[in-house]
Amino acid sequence: MKFFTCNTIKTIDAYTIANEPIASISLMERAAAQLSDWIIKRFQKEDAFKIFVGPGNNGGDGLALARILYKKGFSNVHVYLLSISDKLSPDAEINRKRLISESQVIIHPVDSELNFPLLNSKDIIVDALFGSGLSRPLSGLSANLVMFINRVQKRLVISIDMPSGLFGEDNSGNTLSNVIKSDYTLSFEFPKLSFFFAENAETVGDWHVLPIGLHSGFIENEPTRYNYIWEEDIIAFIKPRKKFSHKGNFGHGLMIAGSYGMMGASILSSKAALRSGAGLITTHIPVCGVEIMQVTAPESLLSIDKNKDFFTDYPLLEKFSAVGIGPGLNKNEDSGKALIRLLAQCKVPVIIDADAINILSEMKDWQNLIPESCILTPHPKEFERLFGKFSDSYTRLKTQMNFSREKKCIIILKGAHTCITTPDEQVWFNTTGNPGMATGGSGDVLTGLIMGLVAQGYSVSDASIIGVYVHGASGDIAASEKSRHGMIASDIINNIGTVFNVLENKRPSS
Repeated sequence: MKFFTCNTIKTIDAYTIANEPIASISLMERAAAQLSDWIIKRFQKEDAFKIFVGPGNNGGDGLALARILYKKGFSNVHVYLLSISDKLSPDAEINRKRLISESQVIIHPVDSELNFPLLNSKDIIVDALFGSGLSRPLSGLSANLVMFINRVQKRLVISIDMPSGLFGEDNSGNTLSNVIKSDYTLSFEFPKLSFFFAENAETVGDWHVLPIGLHSGFIENEPTRYNYIWEEDIIAFIKPRKKFSHKGNFGHGLMIAGSYGMMGASILSSKAALRSGAGLITTHIPVCGVEIMQVTAPESLLSIDKNKDFFTDYPLLEKFSAVGIGPGLNKNEDSGKALIRLLAQCKVPVIIDADAINILSEMKDWQNLIPESCILTPHPKEFERLFGKFSDSYTRLKTQMNFSREKKCIIILKGAHTCITTPDEQVWFNTTGNPGMATGGSGDVLTGLIMGLVAQGYSVSDASIIGVYVHGASGDIAASEKSRHGMIASDIINNIGTVFNVLENKRPSS
């Protein structure tokens, strides 16, 4: 599913107004109705609502919301208008007048810190101060009001469209202490790019997208770099299996993983590759792991290294349709040399993870060793080892996108919203997964799953998107069964088949 920059959303708004057609004030009313529906489902009519509004259209949304809540029987509603301008936007002014004429809600002007209201933990604070039109960091009275709200202990804050003070994309020059800390952000039609960045989690809180009927035809045709992965996307990507298929139709993957004391990584990655649906999986391991693998992953064929304890060579590559390397590998010098030879010789896509990434990061010319159509799967620290430190996620994303484009490779930056960048400058954020997956071996499972998908003929882009989504969805099932505290990486593997079953059953019949 697509999402857009704030500037493009303004264009979509304008197109909708001109071509639905609909008046801008009516579109605002539609948005306010969605906000009120969301609130009414979750709160009681006796609850106290303190709605803070600014002079722009975000404030207009808040004024319209106050009126609708009042008409729905919410009697304890107060509005606080931040008076930093002599004029309101035209639609905000219309809604100010409507609120006065159609309700008994009091509008309290806030023109100095002396007018800041008393707030307590029982108040439900609605932030409608500033939306996506903000062009510079908050300062003066606006910043002081935000910090005042943030200081209220155990308060509940709902932000309309986006937390006041936050920019939709690039917050590298922003002052995050001057941004509202929300419990919920109710975003219209699309999430904002900044919602997917870890440093903004405390300000955004739990975000929800509310549809307001923006022009679907324009949205469909408008290009964007940004996507978030939804179940419908994955259903469309999954290839049906024909009745007379056999294992030869679904590829042969090679997983190079494990070392003395780290054979669990080879087990996890190999089992995940097998669960992906690949026809055959061969696991290349040191001598010390033979009995372990034969007992724990009997479905995997074995290729045995000449070294007893770690990776130093690999089998002939001609019969393999994909290669995965890195889980539990260790960083021995001979392993590094073998990795360089592999990357130079391999003619099929390579998924590079864990210690393979760490080995590369210690080589000055590592970028020249990366073959086209490879997939790199770093977690944030491994990404940092490759590219250096970043002060903010937006700048890091730009680096990730540029490298994918220049080297014609996929980068999967693992995290709460795992981010995939592709050579055609597309960015995909995942919507599945949970904090219980922050456990040893989870990344090994992802590597095996993606390698198995590439092996059976999926493009590196599609395999990455499917693999990340299925990995997260499998983790969600595991968390529901074992809890976020109690789940382990094997639980993710055990639910891969369940997720594929759900996806296959939802495929439209031909």
